[in-house]
Amino acid sequence: MFACEADGLRALAKAEGGPRVPDVYLHGPDFILIEDLAPAPRSKTYWTDLGRQMASLHHYTAEKFGFEADNYIGSTPQPNPWTVEGYQFYARHRFGFQAEMAAQRGLLSHQELTLVSDLAARLPSLVPAQPASLMHGDLWNGNQITDAGGNPAIIDPAAYYGWAEADLAMMILFGSPGRGFWEAYNEVRPLEPGYQERFGLYNLYHLLNHLNLFGRSYHGQVVSALLRYR
Repeated sequence: MFACEADGLRALAKAEGGPRVPDVYLHGPDFILIEDLAPAPRSKTYWTDLGRQMASLHHYTAEKFGFEADNYIGSTPQPNPWTVEGYQFYARHRFGFQAEMAAQRGLLSHQELTLVSDLAARLPSLVPAQPASLMHGDLWNGNQITDAGGNPAIIDPAAYYGWAEADLAMMILFGSPGRGFWEAYNEVRPLEPGYQERFGLYNLYHLLNHLNLFGRSYHGQVVSALLRYR
């Protein structure tokens, strides 16, 4: 797991103009030693800076969807086989993988699993074509920190190349970026109309993961997301 985290941090560090990530010094089977960024209070320009930096990160693209190796989303395995087509990648290796795991654990009914499969099959009609952008992959507010100058930094990635809108969606699942983020992002990398309406669709992946990690307390949110895009 820690080797995967190290690989993700190193991948994110390659994106010129992206958010700061801590350097990786050493890792082993049960530890990782990374740079202490000595987080300070957020600067006045934190959110506009992060908006531009995330847009720069998402400009870093690959020809296929996936990553150089499988990794983890939290403690759940995250398969990342290189896949030419983004709809297939998300259908099989994001929604399908999590939903099948939940069904095997008795957390989703057969009918609910069918709803996930039907939704995955309709992704081409719901999501505009997007390139395979380098993503943090798990960008909830706890992984958005600062350095010693109060500037943006990101930690604990579940990195892969995927839909940039999905990276942004995770930022609103348990919070919301501050004022200026979206305007700054759009200045560097304009988003397709309706992107906010798609956020709930992308976050189904994370809700399914939370269902698998924490149990039935997330079942209602999963079902609500499925019915919203039915």
